Amino acid sequence: MRSTSQGKGTKKRTTAVVLAGLLVALSLGAAAPQSAGPAGRDKPVARAADDTTGTVLRVKVHGKSLEGNLEGDSPDRDVSVYLPPGYKSHPHRRYPVMYMLHGFTNTDLSYFGDDPIADLDAIADRTIGNGTARDMIIVTPNAMTVYGGSNYSSGATTGDWETFVSQELVSYVDRRFRTVPKAKARGLAGHSMGGYGAMRIGMKHPGVFSSLYIMSSCCIDAKSNIPSTPAAMAAFEAFQERPDDYTEVPQNIRTAVAAAAAWAPNPDKPPLYYDSPVRNGELQEPVIARMTTNRPLAMVDQYVNNLRKQHIAFDVGDQDTNIRANLTEFDRILTSYDVPHSFEVYPGNHVSGIPDRLEHNVLPFFAKHLAKASGR
Repeated sequence: MRSTSQGKGTKKRTTAVVLAGLLVALSLGAAAPQSAGPAGRDKPVARAADDTTGTVLRVKVHGKSLEGNLEGDSPDRDVSVYLPPGYKSHPHRRYPVMYMLHGFTNTDLSYFGDDPIADLDAIADRTIGNGTARDMIIVTPNAMTVYGGSNYSSGATTGDWETFVSQELVSYVDRRFRTVPKAKARGLAGHSMGGYGAMRIGMKHPGVFSSLYIMSSCCIDAKSNIPSTPAAMAAFEAFQERPDDYTEVPQNIRTAVAAAAAWAPNPDKPPLYYDSPVRNGELQEPVIARMTTNRPLAMVDQYVNNLRKQHIAFDVGDQDTNIRANLTEFDRILTSYDVPHSFEVYPGNHVSGIPDRLEHNVLPFFAKHLAKASGR
């Protein structure tokens, strides 16, 4: 099912671990931030015979906005950066950037590691090589936290991940790599928790990201990640009595803990530093109401004018029942406001379509909508 509203090959991967700063600038020809350059015309780039694969770096980026988070997670974050074929051999060329946010219990290596859920650099090499995508830089930050994921939100417990992604990371990438440093050349995508992050951050920052692709976004309705059955509530409260046993906690309880940490932070409640949505086997409606203010289905009415400025697409597998229902509602809301967008339901579950969707939908979407690479 597709809903579109228009309104009224195998390769050798190079991976380097470098500190943010001088090594990247020297080895890859990073441009000074004030030299932006125009978007330019779309014309093919001549490639040498061996100029067919990109390079992946893993760098450290310090997040001032993440300092002092109550979970104790490091503010120095690993970030995987894909530089397209020809980046080094065309030192005056500038590129659009796709920011890809990973899901819960994943890291940046889930897309760029040795055993990824989707081999994104190989996918980028293929699509750039066959012309279904254009040259672009791809950036994925590691948003793993002590509770399994940041939810790309802002609070004392997890840290201000929204600012880290939308400002500090973007600023770092524009300083250290040859980007087209404008919103029209930046896209934001993500899967599951990352889809939530792309939706949340994207709709709030149209001056940073002009195009959004949301894959199977979790957490967008009021009931997501809230323990609602007696068994789930009991397991959630049992964890709070023994928080050191977190690695043994079932996935549904882990997502509930991470959601409470992100959306109901409380600096006065150590050691977990959040207000619990469950107490003595009963749901705590005031806490749930606080958490709900972070749900995109509750937020979207405030950001309709922002969304009108952006290119938007989202998709979900037909077997991903709850998320399909939530994204169908998101589609209905955008349609009611005449916000142009594309929504597709494809055959599959929550994770089965990730590589195919990236290759045949996500990268081509950004190739269509992002400003083109410029320079020689």
